[in-house]
Amino acid sequence: MDISRRDFLNMAGALGLLGLSTNALFAGDSKEVKKKLKELTFSDVVAFEPKGKATILHICDLHAHIKPLYWREPSTLISAKNLVGTPGFICGDSFEKYYNIKAGSLDQYFDTYNNFATLAKKFGKMGGISHMKPIIDHVKKERGEKNVILLDSGDTWQGTAVALKTNGEAIVNAQNYLGVDVMVGHWEFTYGKERVMELIEKLDGKFISQNVLDNDPFSDTFEESVFEPYTIQEIGGAKIGIIGQSFPFTSTANPKRFTENWSFALRHESLQEHVNHLRKKEKVDCVVVLSHDGFSVDQELAKKVKGVDFILSGHTHDPSPEPIIVNDTVIIISGSHGKYIGRLDLDIKDKKVAGYNFKLIPVASNLIPADKAGDTLIAKEYKPFDKELNEVLGTTKGLLYKRDTFYSTFDALIGQAIQEKMKSDIVFTPGYRWGTTVLPGGEILKDNVYEMTAITYPEVYTFDLKGQVIANLMEDIADNVFNANPLLQQGGDMSRLTGASYSIKIDAPSGKRISDFMIGGKPIDVKKTYRVSSWGGNLQSAGENLNKETPAVYEIVSDYIRAKKVVDIPLTSNVKVLDYSCGCPQKGAKC
Repeated sequence: MDISRRDFLNMAGALGLLGLSTNALFAGDSKEVKKKLKELTFSDVVAFEPKGKATILHICDLHAHIKPLYWREPSTLISAKNLVGTPGFICGDSFEKYYNIKAGSLDQYFDTYNNFATLAKKFGKMGGISHMKPIIDHVKKERGEKNVILLDSGDTWQGTAVALKTNGEAIVNAQNYLGVDVMVGHWEFTYGKERVMELIEKLDGKFISQNVLDNDPFSDTFEESVFEPYTIQEIGGAKIGIIGQSFPFTSTANPKRFTENWSFALRHESLQEHVNHLRKKEKVDCVVVLSHDGFSVDQELAKKVKGVDFILSGHTHDPSPEPIIVNDTVIIISGSHGKYIGRLDLDIKDKKVAGYNFKLIPVASNLIPADKAGDTLIAKEYKPFDKELNEVLGTTKGLLYKRDTFYSTFDALIGQAIQEKMKSDIVFTPGYRWGTTVLPGGEILKDNVYEMTAITYPEVYTFDLKGQVIANLMEDIADNVFNANPLLQQGGDMSRLTGASYSIKIDAPSGKRISDFMIGGKPIDVKKTYRVSSWGGNLQSAGENLNKETPAVYEIVSDYIRAKKVVDIPLTSNVKVLDYSCGCPQKGAKC
């Protein structure tokens, strides 16, 4: 196994390789090195230089993946010109250059799409709660259980069949097993207000959010926080104030019916008030914002709010091996899908943070022995659904992946299935950032389909839309995704289209980015009425002649794969980007 220099520095001492040439190590020329690297152990993966007495462990965007999985990072990650090539908008070669990552390394596999299928066979699956737990237990044993807390930035209860079929309870059970102390939310809210409150009661830890208010004018708690805005935790002799920040655009990104009479917003003014209160009244030693704003939004938030020591971010799924520092606020984010556990050690002296160490610990399931209790829990939660979820629907010739700015093969498969079933001219698939990856030649399980589509509003709607409405809609979506101001980006990638293609100039003025829009191989006719299918959004409310049949997306896709038996989805995108010559440009829009 080849490892990067960052891996080497953490592992060399434990492996007894300090006397060996690093060139030989990276090239794999030494038989002794090859032998020792084949014997990499759990201890090597979790190697860390401790700091101070207090430790915060961080996870985000698990999306209910309690089993190990393959998860490929994006091969296209483009934003507005001022954001391109900055942390949160780095991928592939630019990511490797920014963080000095070597080809063939564990870092390359976990952090980029480069050589993904090859490295997947080399390193195996990622994540899984039974592989996360030994890391958590190791840190608690090393530091002392009372000196460690586990924080969860949300998007945890939703994303898989077992989550959907148990209304989130299986995932809360998993959180309790891991020992989550504090969390915030986003997709959690799509179970509805009543169910959210039931699940919070089942959670051993705390659910906090300062930016979710009661908006019911007839309520006794009108304009008050729905949840505790903050909590104070004492770890390692330090008093840590933790303020919750749930996704500020929940009521627009997801159907409003789930959170009726709850108001969501960034609310940086009230966040500042809580920071001031914790500092002046509660006399805390450290202020942490546990956030689901998104990595780029939190970088902007740090410019507006003073006195925050750390922001533990989530929502945008970024792996960031090194913290970002904005106005003395340290911002970290810990990837997604259980691939990483972030470890943040704090040295507190004289009522303030004197120093810290941070590392993303890769949950490489082939290198970390599974905890038996975790495997037992997974088996118990999946058992009622095993027959359905283990059905082999078919196989794939090429890589089925999800994450990308414009196009992914798994989304293309979903679109093809819907178009064939509903006989539509064009299909809209939402640009969600969660899912799974199936390797070339791999079997596609019913479980994999759920991993791409398991939401509480899975209905596929088919209806009529004018060409002008479709054209305007795509410009509106582009304005959101590519806005130069991160505070105006609601997260997510561009909606995926099936039956259509277009060109886009990212840096063009608002409303004028898209050109060469084709539907069915012909230029879009703004006066023509098209038959449209969509799911996972609210586009049907703008349409007419709504089809009475609204089948669940996961059943449509499953039927399609069963019929095809072998699927072969092209890697070539149906979107042409005019002002960038590669999918992962560096800062300054260079490729």
